[in-house]
Amino acid sequence: MAEFIKLPVGIENFEKIRRDGFYYVDKTGLIEQLLNNWGEVNLFTRPRRFGKTLNMSMLKCFFEIGTDQSLFDGLYISKNKALCDAYMGKYPVISISLKGVNADSYENARSLLKRIVMEEAKMHRIIMSGNRLDDIDKAEYMSLVTGEMGEDTLVYSMKTLTALLEKYYEKKVIVLIDEYDVPLAKANENGYYDQMVLLVRNLFENVLKTNSSLKFAVLTGCLRVAKESIFTGLNNFKTNSILDEEYDETFGFVDDEVKEMLHYYGQDTHYETVKEWYDGYRFGNVDVYCPWDVINYCDAHRRNPMLPPENYWTNTSGNDVLKHFIESAGAAKGLAKTDLERLVNGEIVEKDIREDLTYNELYASMDNLWSTLFMAGYLTHKGRVDTKRFRLAVPNREIRNIITEQVLALFKQNVEKDGQLP
Repeated sequence: MAEFIKLPVGIENFEKIRRDGFYYVDKTGLIEQLLNNWGEVNLFTRPRRFGKTLNMSMLKCFFEIGTDQSLFDGLYISKNKALCDAYMGKYPVISISLKGVNADSYENARSLLKRIVMEEAKMHRIIMSGNRLDDIDKAEYMSLVTGEMGEDTLVYSMKTLTALLEKYYEKKVIVLIDEYDVPLAKANENGYYDQMVLLVRNLFENVLKTNSSLKFAVLTGCLRVAKESIFTGLNNFKTNSILDEEYDETFGFVDDEVKEMLHYYGQDTHYETVKEWYDGYRFGNVDVYCPWDVINYCDAHRRNPMLPPENYWTNTSGNDVLKHFIESAGAAKGLAKTDLERLVNGEIVEKDIREDLTYNELYASMDNLWSTLFMAGYLTHKGRVDTKRFRLAVPNREIRNIITEQVLALFKQNVEKDGQLP
């Protein structure tokens, strides 16, 4: 059997992929676009498993002081020598993921957030060496790495860390916040949403608004949360969602990238199957495949070319959004139920889409649920009717299977419930 480059199944660390010789679909064009388009605070929203975390890891590796520049050899960005000379390895970087802030109470969520900030601060302990920081600065740093951080220290923690890093390195600081909306989603599910909004708003405003130590920031998440809820007053804020044309090829795989991967692994004859099952998402002006699906499919079929396709995406989440929608459609009956049946049958429905919802509004009405399904990746658009109204469809066979499975599960549950009634 021929030796192939390993596939990075479940690996979201750019350095590990490049250093250990895994297959990498080059998304370093994101760096060039980010610097050319320039926004002081940039938010990217994409469905889960579309490469957000890997791209954030790639950004950290590119900009961070002391980076191994050979990681980018042969990649797109390396051709832009002037940009690489100006930016590669030139900045202190704060990089955190809020994916782990998943708790059943506000107190536990706050403790998890403290831990995340504390662990990131520890990564920069070099600033305690030498005499670039005075005793007061060093005391401030120590307040970030001890387990006794109060809430007032927590909400200023990232701003404090940027100021200390700027003083030590004499360079502005890049801030990367991955999965920024997970704490809000979990808070909404567990009944402490208002408290969490206030904490996250204060944390973000301090580090992202009128912070003289900030070079720029990038945030990623699954949903675009209304600016009024946690980004109040951020005039330096740029949002890029699945509807925007900028960066439309930087998250997810485009058709040529999928064909190249299939060809490399000797799976050219699988192209139509992969397209039917995992393509169909529309980001800006580009049709996009889910990377998680394509990588898992290629990996499985290297070992057994005769395997049938699978619903890989459904195993990465509880599909709570979809469950809420199906339950609401079933309760609403009428038009909502008819629209759901049309979608499962491959037809198109027209709906207004709101991108500026807050998490406590997502399930408040059927209108909001349509927007939530769209932003979460269960639906895609087939063109605009007008400014806010879109022609929506199920993107591919995998998602159609997931929806059908959820409908059948709810039907079975209702039948069992009705059977117990006298």
